[in-house]
Amino acid sequence: MPGLLTAAELVPAWTALANGRPDEAQRRIGPEPATRAEQLAWAAAELGRQPVTDDHVRATEQVVTELARGDDEIGAQAEYLRARLYQLHYATPDPARAAELFLALADRRPQSHWAQLGLVKLAMMRLYDSSGPATNRLAPAEALLARIHEPQLQRDLHLQIGQAGVTLGLPTRRFLPHFVAADRLGGLTGAALEDLIVQIGTLSFRAGEYPQAQAYLTRFLQEYPTNVRAYAVARLLERTQRGLAGEAKP
Repeated sequence: MPGLLTAAELVPAWTALANGRPDEAQRRIGPEPATRAEQLAWAAAELGRQPVTDDHVRATEQVVTELARGDDEIGAQAEYLRARLYQLHYATPDPARAAELFLALADRRPQSHWAQLGLVKLAMMRLYDSSGPATNRLAPAEALLARIHEPQLQRDLHLQIGQAGVTLGLPTRRFLPHFVAADRLGGLTGAALEDLIVQIGTLSFRAGEYPQAQAYLTRFLQEYPTNVRAYAVARLLERTQRGLAGEAKP
């Protein structure tokens, strides 16, 4: 049918949108998006049109609400995007409505990547929900971990829970296992992995978890011997070893 774009032909539109050019994205799609894929791309681009107004958001929601009725990948993407509208895009966010939509997506399509990603976003909302005491914020996010089966998303949520524990000033032993779990799930590279190894080693030392501190600090020195932090890490390792010796005394 004339005017219908294939998935490959939509790539330039998505690229334009990713580069902050929503008007170009919509021009590439055309004034009357026909396929579900075109409609989804058009709706996402509508969110970036300047000036950003609730009218644009409502126009997007109208499209994605209809697309979400479909039992396919685009339907899952549309449901996820609809929840994000209430989380981020309306001038007055509605976190309760966003949470309701994220949970509905997870209940309807539990195996979908977009449902899994939605659970991560929901967990982050709960971690930084200032309506309750800081000491109670990790548990609701931790409860969602059991529903996430994608290792990369599990890892990312463990990292977010651990970082929330640091930010909220919670006891180190309360959140340190999440950093360790993130490391064991793997997949981090470069500076992110370096930082995580040092963070676990340092936090383990502060928590008095000397064997774990020794393992991570030693690992850092073995894997990154020329890193600018190597000297400081070596000194902390010496203190850790003294702590281990002290524990060994009667």
